[in-house]
Amino acid sequence: MATTPHIRPSTETSTGTESADRVADVLLAFAQSERALGVSEIARNLELSKAVVHRILQSLASRSIVQPVTGEATYSLGPAAIGLGTKAWSQLDVRSIAAPVLRELREQTLETATLSALVGHRRVYLDQYESPQEVKMVVEIGPQYPLHSGASSRAILAFLPEHFAVEALRELQGTTPAADADAFFALLAEIRELGYATSLDERNTGAASIAAPFFDAADHVLGSVSSSGPAFRYSSTADEKHTIHARQVLTAAESITHIMKSRATR
Repeated sequence: MATTPHIRPSTETSTGTESADRVADVLLAFAQSERALGVSEIARNLELSKAVVHRILQSLASRSIVQPVTGEATYSLGPAAIGLGTKAWSQLDVRSIAAPVLRELREQTLETATLSALVGHRRVYLDQYESPQEVKMVVEIGPQYPLHSGASSRAILAFLPEHFAVEALRELQGTTPAADADAFFALLAEIRELGYATSLDERNTGAASIAAPFFDAADHVLGSVSSSGPAFRYSSTADEKHTIHARQVLTAAESITHIMKSRATR
């Protein structure tokens, strides 16, 4: 069962600095938790009164930084927090870290190599190196995509805490009521076993992709790397060509993970 990480307790004083500290600690509680949080739990872990926590949450909710969970007495991060996450990613140097890796992947596969990041409960493309071939896949940088569909999204989702998958399935079933829960969770288990995800002509788009996740120094999934192109150039999973292609994508993702971990230990 997931537990709320220990956060440094705040002392309740009337100074502006201490008030800012309390708001920051509440935000960190959400950032470090694997689930939605309630007033009582936050108050207990931060050693604050429920009234103080309630006021902070009301203020954050009015700015869409947190949002109440429907049908529960809990809160989760809201759309404004996701926007902050997108901005934070744009200011990190992960794109420069990944750039030579993506270029090499493109040269190996001759397909478009992309870099995606997890932002809140969504995925965004951060960068791409386009295929040199005339018929190719090109992605749009910036828009947010759900985690339930596509290789780049599922490669991330498979390595997140289970509540992300439950939420993603609920969202998928909202648009595709026939989506089977057992098949969905079995697919995520297969991705964890293989280390990568695939999509082939999903939603009749004519595109295909192989994607693998990359991680930070604490082994938290940060995003994914993919090799994407037209479906007619992609082999079945039983084909040796597919195995080679998948290994190239896995190696690229592992290289980014290695660099991220190396920098964190400096």
